[in-house]
Amino acid sequence: MTEPTPAPAAPSETSEQSGQRRPARPATSASRRNARHHAPHHARRHHWRRDVVELAALFVAVAVADALANTVAHGPDGPVLLVASAVVLLATAGFHTWWARRHSHAPPPAAAPADTGAPATVADRATALWRMRTTVQDTPGSLAALCTALAAREVDILTLQTHPLADGTVDEFLLRAPQSLPAADLTRTVAGAGGRSTWIERADAHDLVDAPTRILGLATRTALDAAELPLALRRLLGRCTIHSIPATSLSGRPTGADAPVEGVLEDTAMRLRDPAGGVIVIERPYLPFTPTEFARARALVELDARLGPRVPRSRDVLTLPEGNAITVGRADISDLDAARAMHDRCSGRTLGLRYHGPVSDADRYLAHLLSPRFGRTLAVRTASGRLVGLGHLLWDGDETEVALLVEDDWQRRGIGSELLRRLIGLAVEAGCESVYAVTQASNTGMVAAMRGLGLPLDYQIEEGTLVITARLGGPGAGLGPAGEAAALHPYGPAAVAAPREGHPRRSGR
Repeated sequence: MTEPTPAPAAPSETSEQSGQRRPARPATSASRRNARHHAPHHARRHHWRRDVVELAALFVAVAVADALANTVAHGPDGPVLLVASAVVLLATAGFHTWWARRHSHAPPPAAAPADTGAPATVADRATALWRMRTTVQDTPGSLAALCTALAAREVDILTLQTHPLADGTVDEFLLRAPQSLPAADLTRTVAGAGGRSTWIERADAHDLVDAPTRILGLATRTALDAAELPLALRRLLGRCTIHSIPATSLSGRPTGADAPVEGVLEDTAMRLRDPAGGVIVIERPYLPFTPTEFARARALVELDARLGPRVPRSRDVLTLPEGNAITVGRADISDLDAARAMHDRCSGRTLGLRYHGPVSDADRYLAHLLSPRFGRTLAVRTASGRLVGLGHLLWDGDETEVALLVEDDWQRRGIGSELLRRLIGLAVEAGCESVYAVTQASNTGMVAAMRGLGLPLDYQIEEGTLVITARLGGPGAGLGPAGEAAALHPYGPAAVAAPREGHPRRSGR
């Protein structure tokens, strides 16, 4: 059988809202009436009844106006009526003016604060700064999920750095969170959003400096002074321990310490070749290093190697009470011969009080003491250039030691106190929380110099040796700006240590 031929389809119309095409419907009588109702005015039929009504209203208005004019102009009471109307209008205007002047300056009634029910924002609450690291999967949306979870706890992300890894990404945040939000809850929030191996600690306003600016500042300080390299590495990597292992020990024996030129990264430790010889070992047990941090540290070490030995050579000229002029400035390994000559002029008692060991071994410690890798050294010279005093600020693990040596003929003139005061200033600049001095109770000059600092002191006797510790920051600390400067580095000094021979605080130095 042959199927009937379908009728041609009606043209389709398009919906303006959805953009989809739909089949046209046949026009109905209702739609035709609706179309006529919405047709333009020029298409409507003219109605003569409305024109008649409008014309009648116009004639009525003219008649009323003419009657009023005749009443005022020709009636017996017309002028009186006109004057009375004017008086009423003037009285009404005067009353309105009086009322407005009396009540216009009244304050508006206070509007009751609207209770929107919205919670207070983070800016309205006490907040705390946190530094946080967490590892997330390197997939689209993982960081967005983490940020959404933090936003739900009203945590503001101030800065963000990413450290790519082979199996993910380490995201480092600087967060501003409500003071009432503990670290444990913040860690659980991050874990719920997919973060793992999360590490968090309190931060301060100085962490708001962006990473490129901070790294450029550290590179500048390293370029100006070779002694800044351990401190720059410490400030770059946070709380860590830096071991500077020389190629030879104090006794001259090879230590076997070496590292490839490109360095070695081993999870929580990295080994870098020291430009001065030996190895720089950096350890951070609580937080693994990332390849990005390793590359930054290696770049600083390479910068130090290219610039070679350098120490600021600025010197200050001072006048002693008797009128002699001396200069105080930095010293390094290039002053080794002058330091040995001063040793030769010092008495055995002076060397014994300084090095706490055999006097014959004093010379072999000088190369270590003058190396910028292990601290900073100040030298005092006479007007003729002769070296008569040395002051050392030595990195000793997590602590910092100060040591003084003044030639016998120049003692009791205030040189030791001046050296100690300047060493304390260098310690404060480096962010040290405390310094200690190892001496003997019979060394009254050193004890008096430490007491003259005006700092809180702790005294401890270790096997007949007196250890005096001065606290540079915290309650009761003196030196005025010292406490403020130390607060810039809340994690203390760079922990830089070298191989030791003997007791940690009686190393024969």
